[in-house]
Amino acid sequence: MQFTPYSGGRNRNIADLFRNTFTDSEGVEEGNLIHDLARALLETTPPDDLRVYIAEEAGFLCGCVVFTRLRFDDDPRRAFILSPMAVATVHQRKGVGQSLLQNALEDLRKEGVDVIVTYGDPKYYRQVGFHPVTVETVPAPLPLSMPGGWIAQSLTDAPLTRLNGPSVCVPALNRPDVW
Repeated sequence: MQFTPYSGGRNRNIADLFRNTFTDSEGVEEGNLIHDLARALLETTPPDDLRVYIAEEAGFLCGCVVFTRLRFDDDPRRAFILSPMAVATVHQRKGVGQSLLQNALEDLRKEGVDVIVTYGDPKYYRQVGFHPVTVETVPAPLPLSMPGGWIAQSLTDAPLTRLNGPSVCVPALNRPDVW
C-alpha cells in the first residue's frame, strides 16, 4: 500500500470513491452529498488551501483524505480541517485509514501546520491523536448538528489551546448541509 500526496489528474476517481464508500455505509443521498462536496473541494479550492492524500495499491485507489485551510481571524496559527475522508469498502478494517491519516498528519506537521480539526467519530479519530473540543476552544465556521463530533489536535509540541475566532472555512465547505 502506498500513501502519497495527491498531485492531480484523478478528481473524478476520488469523487467516485467518496460516493461509493458513503453510499455503501450511509445510503445514496449521503453518497451523492459527499461526492459533490469532494468534487467541489478538489475543483474550486486554491492549491495553498488544499492538501489531499491518497492510499493506493497496484493502481487501485483505496482511500483518500482531504484537508482544507481553516482560518481564524484573530489567531496566527495555521489550521486545516479534515473533511472528507473515505476508504473503499473492500479495504476497510485493514488499517488503511489509520495509516493514511498518520502519513498525512506527519506531512502536515513537517509543513508547519499547527492544528488539525475534524467533525467525525471521536472513537475512530482518537487513534491518531484527535480529542473532543468545544466550539469555545475551537470556533466552528457553521453551527454543528452533532457537537460531540467536533475534535482536534495540535501538530506541534504545544498543547492545543483556544483558537481566537471566528473561523472561516473554504467556500466549498461553507455549506450547512455538511455540518
